[in-house]
Amino acid sequence: MEVSIGIMAYNEERNIGNLIKNLLHQKLNFVKEIIVIDDGSTDGTSKIVSKFLKNKKIKLVNLKRRGGKVKAINLFLRMAKSSILIIESADTLPRKNSIRILCECLKNPKIGIVGAHAIPINKIKDFANFFGAFTYRLHHEIALKEPKFGELIAFRNLLKKIPNTAVDEEYIAMLIRKRGYILKYCPNAIFYNKQPDSIKEIISRRSRNVAGHLRLMKKGYVTSTHKFTNIIGALIKNFQLKSIHYIFLAILLEIYIRIVGYCRYYCSKKDNILWKVSESTKSLPIR
Repeated sequence: MEVSIGIMAYNEERNIGNLIKNLLHQKLNFVKEIIVIDDGSTDGTSKIVSKFLKNKKIKLVNLKRRGGKVKAINLFLRMAKSSILIIESADTLPRKNSIRILCECLKNPKIGIVGAHAIPINKIKDFANFFGAFTYRLHHEIALKEPKFGELIAFRNLLKKIPNTAVDEEYIAMLIRKRGYILKYCPNAIFYNKQPDSIKEIISRRSRNVAGHLRLMKKGYVTSTHKFTNIIGALIKNFQLKSIHYIFLAILLEIYIRIVGYCRYYCSKKDNILWKVSESTKSLPIR
């Protein structure tokens, strides 16, 4: 198979170099191109990417003005020449062989899109760190039962563009499922990210996602993390008596986040596609 990787970047100077090095060190011969779309960054993102352009696989597109992630994705969809596409967030790092594992799932012609397994690297210092780690454990448990899609996905090159949305990966999954393909989660395709260190950032990011998921529900697509039975099942499997106080607080915070998300959904007819960057998530150690 031939694969094109798209990295949508806005002010990602703290991690973009590490990510490109990571991908190149994996020696992925089947990857024909790595396209970085710089969405109007005001930092040194493009300057760092430019250092890698001697490698013919690396391509850089500079957008003069920030237009949002969906605009960058649509540009990638127009540019990509391969039969398999990967979209990876610029503030993540895949584990060795994860890209290969992810793509191998698509050797099954019935599968249209594959989601990877996110593991936050935050040390559990306070409740905000606990909430991020606990939430992702629940997401993993839910995805084992019914796939979910986040910051690293691989899918067939079937789409010309997607409309504006705050939950682009799930929107892509919805469109591919409508074409009759199976959705899949690959737990062995692991990537690392960094979750927000503040409750304020958590609420802002997750409530935006909730509003985006509600708009997908209106189109008849219910994400796996919005199904009550999936949530309860994951909670039961991840319940720990020693952390009961934090788990109780996490449930209360999640309820509040969903209320805020519902308010964002009903108060605005469109998704906010130019959101404030979560600064505390942008620097990952080299892996």
